[in-house]
Amino acid sequence: MLAIRFTRISAAAFVALGSAILLGDGPAQAQDVLKVGAPLPLTGPLSPEGLKQKRGYDLWAEAANAKGGIKAGGKTYKVEIIYTDYASNTPRAVQSAERMITEDKVQFLFAPFGSGATKAASAISEKYRIPMLAPSASSQEIFDRGFKYIFSTLTGNETVSEPIAKLVAAKSKNIKRVAVLARNDLFPLAVAQEFEKAVKAQGMEVVTSERYTIGAMDHSAAVTKMRSANPDWVYASGYINDLILIRKQMNDLGLKAQVITMIAGPAYAEFANTVGPLAENITSMSWWHPAVRYKGADVFGSTEAFNAAYAKKYGGEADYIEAGSAACGAILQMAIEKAGTIEPTKVRDAIAATDADTFYGHARFNAGGQINALQPPVFQLVGGKPVLLWPDAIKTGELRLMPK
Repeated sequence: MLAIRFTRISAAAFVALGSAILLGDGPAQAQDVLKVGAPLPLTGPLSPEGLKQKRGYDLWAEAANAKGGIKAGGKTYKVEIIYTDYASNTPRAVQSAERMITEDKVQFLFAPFGSGATKAASAISEKYRIPMLAPSASSQEIFDRGFKYIFSTLTGNETVSEPIAKLVAAKSKNIKRVAVLARNDLFPLAVAQEFEKAVKAQGMEVVTSERYTIGAMDHSAAVTKMRSANPDWVYASGYINDLILIRKQMNDLGLKAQVITMIAGPAYAEFANTVGPLAENITSMSWWHPAVRYKGADVFGSTEAFNAAYAKKYGGEADYIEAGSAACGAILQMAIEKAGTIEPTKVRDAIAATDADTFYGHARFNAGGQINALQPPVFQLVGGKPVLLWPDAIKTGELRLMPK
């Protein structure tokens, strides 16, 4: 299967560049190109998530170019993102990353989707000493290898497990029995394991812990087993297509609980739009939400400005993947401008030293490259829309239990 390669430059940036040339504007004529490679699953089962990342990357690139590009070392660089479709196949993501470095000569990389593909592809960025920024990787296994060139805009999996466990425990002492269903993949499995630890710390019992294979199209056996365990709380991890199917089969097979939690599908509007009334009162966690309000030194400048730019280009509101993808670009741009060069190792050092406010929140990375200065919100879907339950600073409602 042939790889698909294409670049995207905003119409506004193109027109601005053309006008500058016609007017004889020296700096615009001298503009160089900054190449960023982005292998993405633009087709296959992970394509909904891959397209989200692309939207975020494109929004940042257009914002940077519309404001004149990235300035470093007396030069001005126009952003060019090179995409490759790896068709939801992790080995192809790794191959694409290497080809982008060796053939396309990209100076930086944006990560593929998910912890598994990011972990695999980060070995390539480490090999060539090319910084890779990841908007959808949170599993600790990526960041405990001593790698120096991988950075993620997602906090650790425990940060989307412990708050909701405490929230539910405080709401009702009668919720004791927890059933877990997890996709047998790096992130969904790791986040489910962190969740199990979190609920056990609150005195709850995990009465069944099931796994399903990547690409599974039938969860009836696992759902039936979970129903037999008579849980008070059902938790399922996976990606949006997995969780849509699981929620429908839970309904078909009569699996009910006072709390149903899913991660990460309900963070996307497509989940509620697809399952309709079955989304009601589903709880979930998200690493970012458009209701947060941050001021930043990045190209967007504030959460409100980012939200407005997203709504103008795509309509609706961004979710955490789209925002995190744009944040990867914003952080990369800040690091390049701080380093005064596009030399990858020096930019890597500037990213590692980042300690700054952005539209996405405060950006600071631990030694392994994972952002560690954010509080991922807990929310519940009510009427198809998220109601924020935690943290208190952005809280818009109280946890609602479901009839069992």
